[in-house]
Amino acid sequence: MGVTFMNHAPARELSMDIGATTLRGVLRLTPGSRGIVLFAHGSGSSRLSPRNTHVAERLWAGGLATLLFDLLTAEEEAFDEATAKLRFDIPFLTDRLCGATLWAQRQAALAGQAIGYFGASTGAAAALAAAARMPEIGAIVSRGGRPDLAGSALADVRAPTLLIVGGDDREVLALNRRALEQLRCDARLEIVPHATHLFTERGALDQVASLATSWFAHHLGGAAVSG
Repeated sequence: MGVTFMNHAPARELSMDIGATTLRGVLRLTPGSRGIVLFAHGSGSSRLSPRNTHVAERLWAGGLATLLFDLLTAEEEAFDEATAKLRFDIPFLTDRLCGATLWAQRQAALAGQAIGYFGASTGAAAALAAAARMPEIGAIVSRGGRPDLAGSALADVRAPTLLIVGGDDREVLALNRRALEQLRCDARLEIVPHATHLFTERGALDQVASLATSWFAHHLGGAAVSG
């Protein structure tokens, strides 16, 4: 289905036809925006993730359009809940993210928009692997991600990449440091002090949102919002 801009841009539920698969999404358009950020969530999450929604609202306030969507159908989610197989199937998730990107590029309302990826957990690996395939991706932010799972694709990423990890998420922090060494693009690691994997500590997610907004505003367009 097509999308149109409105004077006021509330979050809008929609269906995305990707090949033979239909995925649910939440789109928020920003008149005058020069960029849109697609969210790739991690295991056990969805387009309704409160953490990703919080970040998306900050990005929208900074002048960027956002698209949160389900990487899996309802049937696939049920299968993954029972087996935990799809959440770590990075090639499968990467294909879905590439399909969602192509869907966004076909929308007249998004014509000319720079595209960025915000990935969490295993979704960050999918974002990096997708960007390695799609050189038009303008920027990537990973929140508590597993970039190491992108494997050899890391060396092919050209999009400026920001890795955000909680200071107390020690195992994931070590994995991100190793992944950073394999990235050949403009890449940076930001550590949120005393935060754990889900950034549930007071103010931690706000720090993630501020870092992400500044990164995307710089590389995609939009006005960075402080605070």
